[in-house]
Amino acid sequence: MLNILLVDDDIEFSDVVCHIVEFLGHNINTATSLKEAHQWFENNTFDHVLLDFMLPDGSGLHLLDHLKMIGQDPKITLISGHPSVKGILADMCEPNVGHLLKPLQREDLELVLNGPKKAPKKAKQSGITRHFGGLIGESEPMQQLYNMIERVAKTNANVMLMGESGAGKEVVAQAIHNASQCEGPLVASNCGALSKELIGSELFGHEKGAFTGAIARKEGVFEQSNNGTLFLDEVTEMPIDMQPNLLRVLETKKVTRVGGNREIPTNCRVISATNRTLTDLAQNNVIREDIYFRLAVFPIDIPPLRDRKEDVPLLARAFLEQLNDENGTAFSWTAAQLKELQSYEWPGNVRELRHAIHRAFIMSDPQTSDITLPANLESPFSRVNAQTEEKQVSAGQTIEEVEKDLIHATLDKVQGNKTLAAQMLGISTKTLYNRLNAYGGIGEYK
Repeated sequence: MLNILLVDDDIEFSDVVCHIVEFLGHNINTATSLKEAHQWFENNTFDHVLLDFMLPDGSGLHLLDHLKMIGQDPKITLISGHPSVKGILADMCEPNVGHLLKPLQREDLELVLNGPKKAPKKAKQSGITRHFGGLIGESEPMQQLYNMIERVAKTNANVMLMGESGAGKEVVAQAIHNASQCEGPLVASNCGALSKELIGSELFGHEKGAFTGAIARKEGVFEQSNNGTLFLDEVTEMPIDMQPNLLRVLETKKVTRVGGNREIPTNCRVISATNRTLTDLAQNNVIREDIYFRLAVFPIDIPPLRDRKEDVPLLARAFLEQLNDENGTAFSWTAAQLKELQSYEWPGNVRELRHAIHRAFIMSDPQTSDITLPANLESPFSRVNAQTEEKQVSAGQTIEEVEKDLIHATLDKVQGNKTLAAQMLGISTKTLYNRLNAYGGIGEYK
């Protein structure tokens, strides 16, 4: 049982967290400001502090300095309401400081308080553990992913995979299918690669003569994946006016082929995938709300490779081992090369890592066992993306400067709407006004 202090001025959020923490078997006390947090530490010690980044009387980071001054060293997990804060905090804090993003799920708190649960169903192949037949990685984010796969595999719930391009959504879909041990096959379809005219035929099938070129009857992917799994990649790129047809199938579990009039029962789990963010989905009208709730019964966020760098050496060895097996070679990594691979950010994620290793493999001398890494690991795409990234934290900035930049960037994004900005930042509107008053910038956003 842990003694935990939650420092957050959002009372409703604090009530939810307290309920979850007590359910997990720990003691929890709350503070709504830095001043109250200091008072708690005058006569108490805590094992873990859940700390909001923005508080009415300053940044939560100031509490870290106070704890050092009074000689207390609890585990710290910072909480924020904006995804971009995570990278900023990583540059400003020590490596042992964790980070959670609002809104929190029970699994998030369980992971940071109780530690990751080891997922079963692992198979070793050539010394490298492949979870659920394909996933490689032993980092904390991957352990959390394995736990979610294990849970959803016991149900028939539809899953939406969310993550950056190249993060491995199709591999995760295969892992869920493997863990489910269903009778039917895994059938994949890329909704973004199909024209509006062909998507109905691809999904639902067609009868002979239904349209020009339909010279024979065709089963759609829903029929093909019966008693199995249907993977709809880039589902948010499906034309919006075609989505009601998909909704009907999801609700009735019956398809009608294009040009036909007979309803055909279908039974499959639908795993969909998108590289768009939740904010993008909500604001840009790329997916109907009713479709989202049908597809995302169990949403899963796939961690980018930069958030699990300790897995890079494992992936590098696995990819090189596969290339050696396919080509009859015996290349191997040096410790320095693995460290170099691990130090790179990999904006293209696992796909970019695999590409870089394949390129290095081709350029290496097959008469030796030494593999040659290129002088620059950057791809043309990552180089361009890096040049267009938003301004990041720089050495020498104060906590107040970083907080101010973040608040102003958020307000600019929502055209000065303070209520929406506060929601995005995970703070109360009152706290936002307090911080703007402190920075003397409230007049810019009246």
